[in-house]
Amino acid sequence: MSLVARLDAGETLFTAWSGVPDALTVEIVANQGFHAITLDMQHGGHHEDSVLRGIVPILKAGKHPLVRIPVGRFDMASRALDFGAEAVIAPMVNSVEDARRFAAAMKYPPLGERSWGPTYAFPRHGKGTQSDWLKESNQRTLAFAMIETRAALDALDGILETPGIDGIFLGPSDFSIAWTDGETVDSTLESMMETIESIAGRARKAGKHAAIYVMEPAIAGRVVSMGYQLLAMGSEHKLISLGAENLLKSVRESIAS
Repeated sequence: MSLVARLDAGETLFTAWSGVPDALTVEIVANQGFHAITLDMQHGGHHEDSVLRGIVPILKAGKHPLVRIPVGRFDMASRALDFGAEAVIAPMVNSVEDARRFAAAMKYPPLGERSWGPTYAFPRHGKGTQSDWLKESNQRTLAFAMIETRAALDALDGILETPGIDGIFLGPSDFSIAWTDGETVDSTLESMMETIESIAGRARKAGKHAAIYVMEPAIAGRVVSMGYQLLAMGSEHKLISLGAENLLKSVRESIAS
């Protein structure tokens, strides 16, 4: 089942966050219990070649490949889809014009301006004919616009109304910086929670999906109750740190006993 089909069915899905540009590392993460893996080109080390190669082990593991592109690199959105990504996350979508440009790169005509050329995507995912693939692509691929600033919040309704935008992705750390006028970074800042909930509600009311990065696992239940379905978490740094911490703790407790 595709990512969009699972979200449409109301599932709550977890995506790991990969910043290490190495297909072997991606393979290890993809074989963990996450539903999807996001390859991060913005703050992570992923680049075009690592995205091209990193999607393969994700698909082999039966997981959904997502890509976060760098700020303003809407051309890379089309390339990520041509490599086989099911969804693309665009950071710092702060205006309707940003949303329009992002959607144009994500969707084939007449909805968008994406150029034809699924050289890798079709054989990696493809079933049926290329004509079938063309007809289904606009519905099967997801464009997530990141909401991280006060400007994005002000433009939210217009962003949600933009044809070809399938959902929003809340970046709580950047949002907290904007919310406090640069005073702090706190992804669980209580004073912004009502607004974060309203963003999900407005997205769902518009028929769009709502995703969020969960820095603190304890808040997961709360954001799901707000309407967020796709939860991002677990970079390689975090996974290794937690795994090492738990392993060493168990070994030390065994020795002490």
